[in-house]
Amino acid sequence: MDPSKQAYVVAIIIQLIYTGMYVVSKAAFNLGMNTYVFIFYRQAAATVLLLPLAIVLERRNAPPMSFRLFLKLFVYALLGNTVSMNLYNISLKYTSATVASATSNSVPVITFFLAVLLRLEVVRLRSPSGMAKAAGVALCLAGVMTIALYMGPPMSPVNHHRAFGGSPSGSGHHETSSSSKGTWIKGTFLMLLSNTTWSLWIVLQASLLKEYPNKLLATLMQCLLSTAQSFLLAVAVERDLAAWKLRLDVGLLAVAYSGLVVTGVSFYLQAWCIEKRGPVFLAMSNPLGLLLTIFCSSFFLGEIVHLGSLLGGALLVGGLYSVLWGKSKDHPPSDPPLPDHQHHQALKNRTNSISNEDYEEKQQQQKEEKQLKDLLVMEASPPVHHQV
Repeated sequence: MDPSKQAYVVAIIIQLIYTGMYVVSKAAFNLGMNTYVFIFYRQAAATVLLLPLAIVLERRNAPPMSFRLFLKLFVYALLGNTVSMNLYNISLKYTSATVASATSNSVPVITFFLAVLLRLEVVRLRSPSGMAKAAGVALCLAGVMTIALYMGPPMSPVNHHRAFGGSPSGSGHHETSSSSKGTWIKGTFLMLLSNTTWSLWIVLQASLLKEYPNKLLATLMQCLLSTAQSFLLAVAVERDLAAWKLRLDVGLLAVAYSGLVVTGVSFYLQAWCIEKRGPVFLAMSNPLGLLLTIFCSSFFLGEIVHLGSLLGGALLVGGLYSVLWGKSKDHPPSDPPLPDHQHHQALKNRTNSISNEDYEEKQQQQKEEKQLKDLLVMEASPPVHHQV
């Protein structure tokens, strides 16, 4: 395959993986799986995957960890994993897979907004890029409000015979009663709060990785701490032992899929795609995930997608692209090309700096090891999250 087309194929595969996560998780919740228990099992599965990787790759060069740093990792795990994921799953139970996919487009926008509040980003409202960023934040807010407050006429599902059985409550079949509408509004804003806590976690990771640059171990520690936190929270909320039993049903499939496929396969593909084409390219593929989720949730879950969700999703996508465009204009232009004689001299100097073939081989080996260590830069997350 043409190397220039591989990134597009990988981006589509990533969106398909996350579409599967939305649909399978929603199906598990429709069948009655406890959301808190689900998070514990998902984090435990991700820890089981990460632990052998950390042992193999970092057993000799693990940097020391102070008690202060451990407390910081504990707080970050609580904020960005335990709280964010539990809020996300509760909101998914109250709304639909389509809403989950649509609101994922708000994560880069919220991350940018929080970076501005923390003075990590500067917005010049008089410049075109500044106006685009401000417009993106406004469109994001308008999209969330549209999804929450305007339901609109329903669209018929693609398939009336759901592949995953269970009660349709909370899966897009919303009555006109005030209680149902209140649940929908509450679920939408819980989804926004989940994305906000996750975006704050992304911003805080920048300072954490300066203090502790080993991404794999930092991720493993947060995942391990989140597993313990999720267990305590689930025990406090769910005392019925029957709810903790995993059976050969869609609940077990959702746990294995989210903890192993999403954590292992998709994060590796994201690291590869970002390396080849950059984070903006990957973030721009998010709307494809929304279209895939609309179709798959309608086909497999029998969800009825309402016009309000589509309009809100369109506004969120517009906000995403507006912020990404503004960010793209922040980068200074590249240096002009050197004249031919300077180019040849620079190439000669670079060639002379490589002492021998062993050095090149060592550099390549170090690059491959670094790619392996960066497989899991972030925890298994609700939507596809990208730093802006």
